[in-house]
Amino acid sequence: MKAILIHQYGDPTVMKFEDVEEPKPLPKQVRVRHEAIGVNFKDTGERSDGPPEKLTFTPGVEAAGVVEALGEGVEDFKVGDRVVYVVNASGAYTQANLVDANRLIPLPDDIPSQLAASLAVNGMTAHYLLHEYREVGPGTTVLIHGAAGGMGLILCQWAKKLGATVFGTVSTKEKEKLAREAGADEVIRYTEVDFVEEIKRLTGGKGVDLVIDGVGKSTLPGSVKSLAIRGAVVCYGVASGIPDPIHLTSMIWGSYTLAGGNLFDFIEQRKELLLRADAVFAGVRDGWLQLKAQTVLPLSEAVKAHEMLENRSSKGKIVLDPTR
Repeated sequence: MKAILIHQYGDPTVMKFEDVEEPKPLPKQVRVRHEAIGVNFKDTGERSDGPPEKLTFTPGVEAAGVVEALGEGVEDFKVGDRVVYVVNASGAYTQANLVDANRLIPLPDDIPSQLAASLAVNGMTAHYLLHEYREVGPGTTVLIHGAAGGMGLILCQWAKKLGATVFGTVSTKEKEKLAREAGADEVIRYTEVDFVEEIKRLTGGKGVDLVIDGVGKSTLPGSVKSLAIRGAVVCYGVASGIPDPIHLTSMIWGSYTLAGGNLFDFIEQRKELLLRADAVFAGVRDGWLQLKAQTVLPLSEAVKAHEMLENRSSKGKIVLDPTR
């Protein structure tokens, strides 16, 4: 079978499309034949740098497909079951992968594999970001950076569903249109104006209650400055690099909260994993959570996928198709 292998750290071109042996499941493991693979910023970080002892490896944390082999002791799944998974480990950029059975999410018949691989990481991330740090509902103001990306579009829809007033930052007019279609009430093109000044203007000088920041270095200082009294910033990613340190005393005047978020800490327990996944599936089924944009590339074009992600030319989620 085919897989993407990384033999050395570096730019996207270090990913190689190669033949590998088909893995055999160990006890409590399942082999999943992939139908769709999600591409995430976490994958680019893994590719760029890491411990030498990890080489050689296959990147990727998210995929959907069909169970095709069971290890000893697996009771809750059978061959032919449709599943999606999100794991805090590498291995998804391949035609088939071994996954611990307790990390598999049963995939409802009405959720296609490409949709599942587009929504698993981003949907469950949106769920914890909007439910774990403060109550989001009518009267709440939320600022979402990268509002036209795969993560941002889902956050816009979910925050709007909860009743919040949604602000988003984007880089182009085309992306502004996508963010508005996803529910953003106001969209700021940060390439043309200072987003902090715009947030202050749009909120009458008050600021916003919650900032969801997956960009990091280039946005985090401004995210803090955009807060209303007792507002919170959640930094869940560092797409532009590791932010400079923020001194605790700068958070005192305004009683601000600065928090970090990592999906895997919020799906560690199986009960919590299934709860968040079910919330995503319910949103799709009810019609308010939709995939606003998607780019599908063959698995062999993983290099292009990472290039698009890192130069921010992609709109929505990038998915790799291992069947072509």
